[in-house]
Amino acid sequence: MSSVAVLTQESFNEHRSGLVAEQAGGSSSAGDEEAPAYKDAFPPLPEKAASPEGTQEPVNAWTSKIRPLKSSVITQVFHVPLEERKYKDINQFGEGDQAKVCVDIMHKTGAHLELSMAKDQGLSIMVSGKLDAVMKARKEIVSRLQTQASATVAIPKEHHRFVIGKNGEKLQELELKTATKIQIPRPDDPSNHIKISGTKEGLEKAKHEILLISAEQDKRAVERVNIDKVFHPFITGAYNKQVADMMQETGARINVPPPSVNKTEIVITGEKEQVALAVAMIKKIYEGKKNATTIAVEVKKSQHKYVIGPKGNTLQEILEKTGVSVEIPPPDSNSETVILRGEPDRLGQALTEVYAKANSYTVSSVVAPSWLHRFIIGKKGQNLAKITQQMPKVHIEFTEGEDKITLEGPTKDMQMVQSQMEAIVTDLVSRMDYLEISVDPRFHRHLIGKGGANINRIKDLHKVSVRIPPDNEKSHLIRIEGDPQGVQEASKELLELASRMENERTKDLIIEQRFHRAIIGQKGEKIKDVRDKFPEVIINFPDPAAKSDIVQLRGPRNEVEKCCKFMAKMVADMVENGFFLSVPIFKQFHKNIIGKGGANIKKIREETNTRIDLPAENSNSEMIVITGKKENCEAARIRILSIQKELANITEMEVSIPSKLHNSLIGSKGRFVRSIMEECGGVHIHFPTEGSGIDTVTIRGPAEEVEKAKKQLLSLAQDKQTKSHTAELKAKPEYHKFLIGKGGGNIRKVRDSTGARIIFPTPEDEDQELITVVGTEEAVREAQRELEELIKSLDNVVEDVMNVDPKHHRYFVARRGQVLRDIADEYGGVMVSFPRSGANSDKVTLKGAKDCVEAAKKRMLEIIEDLDAQVTMECVIPQKFHRSIMGPKGSRIQGITRDHNVQIKFPERVDGPGKGGPAAPPAEAAVQENGEANGEMVEESAAPVDPAAPKKCDVIVLSGRKERCEAAVEALKALVPVTTEVEVPFELHRYIIGQKGSGIRKMMDEFEVNIQVPAPELQSDVISITGLANHLDRAKEGLLERVKELTAEQEDRSLRSFKLTITVDPKYHPKIIGRKGAIITNIRTEHDVNIQFPDKNDDNQDQITITGYEHKTTAARDAIQAIVDELEEMISEDITLDARVHARIIGARGKGIRKIMDEFKVDLRFPQPGAADPNQVFVTGRPELVDEAIDHLLNLEEEYMADVNENESKMTYMKPTGDRGASSMDEGGRERGSSKGFVVREAPWQTGSEKVREAPDMSSSEDFPSFGAPVAATNKASPWGPKRF
Repeated sequence: MSSVAVLTQESFNEHRSGLVAEQAGGSSSAGDEEAPAYKDAFPPLPEKAASPEGTQEPVNAWTSKIRPLKSSVITQVFHVPLEERKYKDINQFGEGDQAKVCVDIMHKTGAHLELSMAKDQGLSIMVSGKLDAVMKARKEIVSRLQTQASATVAIPKEHHRFVIGKNGEKLQELELKTATKIQIPRPDDPSNHIKISGTKEGLEKAKHEILLISAEQDKRAVERVNIDKVFHPFITGAYNKQVADMMQETGARINVPPPSVNKTEIVITGEKEQVALAVAMIKKIYEGKKNATTIAVEVKKSQHKYVIGPKGNTLQEILEKTGVSVEIPPPDSNSETVILRGEPDRLGQALTEVYAKANSYTVSSVVAPSWLHRFIIGKKGQNLAKITQQMPKVHIEFTEGEDKITLEGPTKDMQMVQSQMEAIVTDLVSRMDYLEISVDPRFHRHLIGKGGANINRIKDLHKVSVRIPPDNEKSHLIRIEGDPQGVQEASKELLELASRMENERTKDLIIEQRFHRAIIGQKGEKIKDVRDKFPEVIINFPDPAAKSDIVQLRGPRNEVEKCCKFMAKMVADMVENGFFLSVPIFKQFHKNIIGKGGANIKKIREETNTRIDLPAENSNSEMIVITGKKENCEAARIRILSIQKELANITEMEVSIPSKLHNSLIGSKGRFVRSIMEECGGVHIHFPTEGSGIDTVTIRGPAEEVEKAKKQLLSLAQDKQTKSHTAELKAKPEYHKFLIGKGGGNIRKVRDSTGARIIFPTPEDEDQELITVVGTEEAVREAQRELEELIKSLDNVVEDVMNVDPKHHRYFVARRGQVLRDIADEYGGVMVSFPRSGANSDKVTLKGAKDCVEAAKKRMLEIIEDLDAQVTMECVIPQKFHRSIMGPKGSRIQGITRDHNVQIKFPERVDGPGKGGPAAPPAEAAVQENGEANGEMVEESAAPVDPAAPKKCDVIVLSGRKERCEAAVEALKALVPVTTEVEVPFELHRYIIGQKGSGIRKMMDEFEVNIQVPAPELQSDVISITGLANHLDRAKEGLLERVKELTAEQEDRSLRSFKLTITVDPKYHPKIIGRKGAIITNIRTEHDVNIQFPDKNDDNQDQITITGYEHKTTAARDAIQAIVDELEEMISEDITLDARVHARIIGARGKGIRKIMDEFKVDLRFPQPGAADPNQVFVTGRPELVDEAIDHLLNLEEEYMADVNENESKMTYMKPTGDRGASSMDEGGRERGSSKGFVVREAPWQTGSEKVREAPDMSSSEDFPSFGAPVAATNKASPWGPKRF
């Protein structure tokens, strides 16, 4: 048996002191009796075996039973037969709608579902989770994965509520249990049919359960008995005891309406016999009390509540004591008459009880000023709690604004409570005071301070209460309450604060709003520093929505001025660092400016100390904004432009235009210059800063576009210099495209005929109708006239009709009428109306401006001509290449359809056997049209397949004009990937792949090809490259270039692996390594080699290995040999230094010895603890340096020994600290024997021959065996029982 030692507090105290309490005059044997027995000091754990008969095992922590934990997760398996499965598509098992439904069920219920297919094609579903989740999941599975049947069951209408249950709980339980949906008609519906829907098995279960509930209710009866309300108390009895006894005796349920409900009907429910018995008993009671005597007495209305008692308990008490019912008029009645009903001989006693209860409570009041009420109540009601705890039945009521306190309670307690309250009021009035001061409301929140800091400080300091009226009261009065002296001091301080605020200065500082966020800083960190620097100044920033530049400062005059200057300096610094310029960079080069992982942009930002913001990826803007100091911004701009110049064929040209013309050339909000940039293929035109006086304008972009922009700029400048004139006119935005014409044809005619420049608004312009005409006065007038005529004709709305064959209607209205929308955009918003689908009509209506209608009509006829000329052409390309041809998200196919104006249909992808089952039949093959999913289904009749004919899954169908289709077929074939092979030595493959495939991925992304490296077990040198023909050459060159690099690296590695060994005596190794490896690290770094010293267990302890380039290893060997030569020249001498001064010479953490070693360039070795000669010290180094070091050490010894001898002479006069052999003294000065430790009697390690006080031998492996250690056999019995090892 194992046991646990329990150390009591008394025995622990004895153990600490090493004593057993001595008894006066006691002998040693008496002392032995005082030692506690082992079983008392260390009581054993209770035995597991059952206790003997007649004895009861004590209950404790060891004997209490531990309830086993049960898992809250359950697993159930449901089977859905094939004929009842809702989704029967075998080919789509594990995907499609069925899988989506299962995922939805798991999300909704929290249960885990696993599906498997049985041999009979039935569905097995394993559901795991908590019970509630599993039941909900089962219901969802049945309703959503299993076909549903329905049935009805008819039961009496009055039984429906039992099927529903309390709060619908029974119905929910039934639905979960049977996995069905049960619909019960509403109460106002006369139908008694309950509709059930679910699986066949669930229907049967639900019908059975409902019929069981109805059958159970058929056995029950309901009886209603009308008895006057006044007799109900006699039927229920006091505290409802009598009616409870009746229910227990009869087994029926008796429902008596409560006193507050004015109903006379008593309802009895239960088995028919039980109900009959209960009705008989109720009627018997009624007959007995029907002729009871009544008396009416007058009781004050205010005392009725005392007669009723809390929750009517007093009335029940009177009924229980006297058997008399007391009827109290309702609270809303003015009557004071109380009626007593019962036996004549009991009425007197009941009347006495009524009067006693009515007069048991008294109401009185105590006069107390209303402002003192909260002091009387105390913090969290502490003061009142003292009274209410003593007299819990007394109710104390405070009414706001009234100078009195109302007391209500038992008469016997009232006098004491009233006297206590009066004493409290008198005390408070004598030592409390209040004062009202007038302060302008605009200073109130400043008196309160941030977070109430100011007012809370005043309250705590002066022990007063301060009430400052809220802002909506607009009151000047501040009320201070508390100790008279505190009130005076607080009012004085508040008035001083208010006076100081009146003398404060408010200053408005104008700071541009764009700097506000920078001054405030992230999470207000910067403005917090400013506020900490000027704590007396309040700084208010305007709301960002207000778009105001005014920052308000308020506080003492001097502090406000200092803060104002400080913030003005902050703004000046920000202005200097806030210079910004915009650099136009072509959108396609933005990613190169950013660099991989943002490396390029980060480097430019750090080196130029600027902030660089690029437009969002989905933005059309090409401007990169640089912010910082002007010179830094210019440097960053040059860096960014140089990146663009390297990447593209960009030409930069400078044009000299007088600076006075720059503003007029730029135009309002840059309209003129923007129109030139758009017209010339998006070139960038950069004008110098306004006011700089520089005439040079920079144009950047493709060479031919730059030349075109230059001509236009110079022409415009010449016009401006000679005679420039501007006119404006307005036209609806939808007319603009028509006025411009296809490819700008219409507007070019006007420009060529008049010589004027016409500028249309951009999407960013506010006025979208404004058209600007620039040129000479005559040219502008002529252009304006032509444009106005065009606009006038566009405003003349006409309606025209054209005939379009119905077979072409679908083309125009497809894709939500995209073709019609394009026509409307291009031709001034013409409305084109096609007949409704199904109407056998070919008439199409066009409505809009006459010219626009004619142009739109012409365009539609061109489209129809194209449609009539359409042919269908097939292009056979193996299906395995289709995905590659389509490109990411169908981008390549969409490009071909757009460039060649054709329609392209891809066949449905067909997987061969072994990839998800048999090949899908082509009967209803969805096709990919123009790179987009097309939901149309094409039906084809089954026909015998010609083996020589191309597979249907390989045929791509194109439709359009013949010549366009042929060009598109060529474009498609050009996209078919081809494969080439490259010989690369097998040992280089892993380097080409790179870490986790990074190297090969980089090459595939760079050259847009797929590179296939053979598996290692094949040991093949051939690497396959697959991709477009025009990409393969680049990829092949790139791969071979990589092979060259790797070969060079391999040769370099072999050169670096040259090894050289040098033999050095191991005693010199620490010196070569140096302190913390400093010397050897320096050699390794300087010569770029690896130096390996021998391990401890190495046989060749004198061998040092150097690895690297041959010439560098030789140089490293020479460096090591030079150190060794120097060390061999050194000598070692030993001197005798008194061991008592060693510590002082070494110093704290070896500082002293390191200083000596560094100064004399020697090595010192002091003896280890336990050395034969503790005074011997070794000095190693050059002979002359060793002699100097020895002289220095001996001088130090002489100096330190003088201190040691002086300290030892002092110690002789000091009191000894005590001797371990001498007897010690206790706290009282009495001599105390040596400690014997904690001793117990009758311990298991003690035998009969041993003394009681002998403690176990802690070092004995016999008494305290180690785990797993063998123990010598012995005949001695172990104190821990028989040995088992």
